[in-house]
Amino acid sequence: MWIKKQIPNIITLLNLFCGCIAVIFAVQGHLEFAALFVLLGIGFDFFDGLAARVLHAQSELGLQLDSLADMVTSGVVPGVVLYQLLSQVFGKPFYVFPNSWNSQEVLASLDGSYISLLGLFVTLASAYRLANFNVDTRQTTSFIGLPTPANALLIISLPLILKFQQETWIVEIILNKWFLVGLTLLSCFLLNAEIPLFALKFKTWNFSANKIRYFFLLLAVLLMIFLKFISIPIIIILYILLSIFFGSKSKGEA
Repeated sequence: MWIKKQIPNIITLLNLFCGCIAVIFAVQGHLEFAALFVLLGIGFDFFDGLAARVLHAQSELGLQLDSLADMVTSGVVPGVVLYQLLSQVFGKPFYVFPNSWNSQEVLASLDGSYISLLGLFVTLASAYRLANFNVDTRQTTSFIGLPTPANALLIISLPLILKFQQETWIVEIILNKWFLVGLTLLSCFLLNAEIPLFALKFKTWNFSANKIRYFFLLLAVLLMIFLKFISIPIIIILYILLSIFFGSKSKGEA
């Protein structure tokens, strides 16, 4: 049935809808609300693939639509969030709207912190990663480079930590200008690095075939219970390290 085949695409469009709302909040500087809608969008992003597999409704259209939705939710929003944080720590946004269209005022409005635009490099790196994913036949059962939703979670966790877990030492780290610059560059690198990472897709529920997934999910749940939003960057780092460890171990056994 036509409706049945469109259910995964509808869920994907809900991801895109959440991403659009997140962009609005991020541009307005309400980063914690932007983060919450990104979390909701990533949830839809997980379930559209699940729905496609359950309903046997995978399609080329769905693949392209999924990437377009991810580009907004997990590409544009993290870039704008980093732009806003960099603008905050460097003291000036890139652009402040003038009171009129007088040429001198327009030019003066550009006298801001150009380094804040570095945050948008994450958006560019995300676009390249998503385009490459669609043509890379090696990434059918696993990933090469950090998936854009995982990278988005890493970045949007920062405003959530600043809002809800205001430990002084953590705030000082997050709002350190060089930390944010370093995180931006690291994020761009990880998105497109030749690092094999396991996917959280269960073809069977067999433990031996999915032990790394079960182990990772158990640790992730425990970390979220005890550390809350601070656990998110730790979980992403753990995801990368486990992928590298189990990947190298499997090569050694082979």
